[in-house]
Amino acid sequence: MIELSRATLPTLPEGVRPPGYDPAALTPGIVHLGLGGFHRAHLARYTDLLIARRPDHAGWAIAGAVLLPGDKKMLDALGPQDGLYTLVERSAAEETVSVIGSIVQVMWTAEDSAALLALIDQPTVKIVSLTVTEHGYCLNRATKRLDLEHKQIVADLAAPEHPHSAPGIIVEAYRRRMAAGQPAFTALSCDNIQHNGNVLRECVLTLARQRDPALADWIDSNAVFPNTMVDRITPVTRQPDIDHLRDRYGLADRWPVVCEDFLQWVVEDRFVQGRPAWEEVGAQFVDDVTPYEFMKLRLLNGSHLAVAGLGRLAGHEDTTIDEALAAPHMADYMMALMDRETGPTLMPVPGIDVAAYKRKLVERFSNPGIRDTVERVNTDAPLNVLVDPIRDVLASGGEIELLALALAAWIRRMRGEDEQGNAIVIRHPLADLIREKAIEGGSDPRPVLGITALFGDLGENAILAETTGRWLASLYEHGAAKTLADAAEKLKF
Repeated sequence: MIELSRATLPTLPEGVRPPGYDPAALTPGIVHLGLGGFHRAHLARYTDLLIARRPDHAGWAIAGAVLLPGDKKMLDALGPQDGLYTLVERSAAEETVSVIGSIVQVMWTAEDSAALLALIDQPTVKIVSLTVTEHGYCLNRATKRLDLEHKQIVADLAAPEHPHSAPGIIVEAYRRRMAAGQPAFTALSCDNIQHNGNVLRECVLTLARQRDPALADWIDSNAVFPNTMVDRITPVTRQPDIDHLRDRYGLADRWPVVCEDFLQWVVEDRFVQGRPAWEEVGAQFVDDVTPYEFMKLRLLNGSHLAVAGLGRLAGHEDTTIDEALAAPHMADYMMALMDRETGPTLMPVPGIDVAAYKRKLVERFSNPGIRDTVERVNTDAPLNVLVDPIRDVLASGGEIELLALALAAWIRRMRGEDEQGNAIVIRHPLADLIREKAIEGGSDPRPVLGITALFGDLGENAILAETTGRWLASLYEHGAAKTLADAAEKLKF
């Protein structure tokens, strides 16, 4: 058995690809906030491929920061492995196993961010990227703007030079750059948020203005926040994934990452101090990412949440997306949702065959090698991937039957139990309130729709309440499978 570390790279087992470079020779030009599986399957993978191709990019390696107290286990896993980890990329038929070496430093900042800020001070650091999920931006969920009453933001304003939130860290890092007369870095969001760079910019400027209007002006004039579209299905690492590497390959990795073989990244080409040539390894640089992110958020993420919600009610927490999609009528429902409701809200997407993209999504969701659970999708996917297209379809006078069915499944799941009476653990910043309102309303969605932090004024829409209510009543009375069958008959999909 080989324990993964830099010292053991020369003796990796057969079938495991080593990095195409010496990780010890790299230096960080990127500091990344949030070292979850998606970052390690996506930006870190692009960077790994690029450094192997371009030795002159050795100064664009990644230093990763773990922000949350509960994520110290990530440091405990990657630290002894010198930041190395195994990436298992799976199609339906085969897998490729590679050791990724682009993360050259890992730090835990939940108790003290001083070392992280000192690292960002270094002139060689030109990009601060982040994958912290929508929750990590400390947003008001209805306005998508910084919530100044969020407990992390309140704490960061009380001790601004010792921040812990992602916006707080970025603001303080910019303040230190300004005070030192150093140039700004590019703040690069890699989260599944529509206009993610714009959202991050607004958070940072709002927080900076609370501290010092001059600081906000400096950031506004010197920093850039490119929007990006990121895509790769990456389930949570499970113990069987660790066991698989050990048993099949003879490699001991405390925290490998398993993902699909599909990989996509579209980035607005706005960087203040240069950037890696990620386009050489498949990234696409554009002037405006909006069409691509609409396509991905509404077709992929919206469909993901729709399938996962219905699949969880009829199944259990270990039900996988491919299993849910194999249920009667589910794949047809997904395609109808994209063709009739979410797809028509898209703008033209340059260079993309949208019909082929939809078919590819069904293929990707059906991949049995990923073992992505409905529980993971339900937890990670923001509700706005349903709310935003609902708002647009209603504004255009269109029907929302299929979107309302997905929303009804979301509300039914937030009650905290499935159709068999088994408990569902709700992981959401407003979990207690949503569960309370879901139980209060039962088959009436209006108590949940009245949560303005989630729905804003959309929750007052009579068509939304009536349509969602019909599906919610059916889910309570007949269950997800019968409701989906009835929907297929009624709506002809």
